[in-house]
Amino acid sequence: MNDVPGATSSSGVVVHLNDSDPAKHAAVLRNVSNLIDALEPETKIELVVHGPAISLLLPGSPHSETVRALQHRGLAVDACQNTLRGEHILPDRLIPDTVVVPSGIAHLVIRQREGWAYLHP
Repeated sequence: MNDVPGATSSSGVVVHLNDSDPAKHAAVLRNVSNLIDALEPETKIELVVHGPAISLLLPGSPHSETVRALQHRGLAVDACQNTLRGEHILPDRLIPDTVVVPSGIAHLVIRQREGWAYLHP
């Protein structure tokens, strides 16, 4: 039984990343890997990337292989269209299978309204 208003069995975990520091990227990706290991296999996990963190999703990122491996384990990766536009980055430059959302911040709010757990490590 789910006691959280608006939460459903399809609710998941949304992870917020807006920091440019590659060490922070590594820590967040470790957190995501640990979540995948610890939670039920059907738990949806999304990483929402915006602002200076967008570097994580660009060619040459020291963590691009880790992101791809986590995607293959079920992680959904979302990039903020507002950030891409502001930084003059075309979506086809991002790591494959990245989903572009209109606004990273708004997407976080939508997920929370849907009953998803919110993490900002």
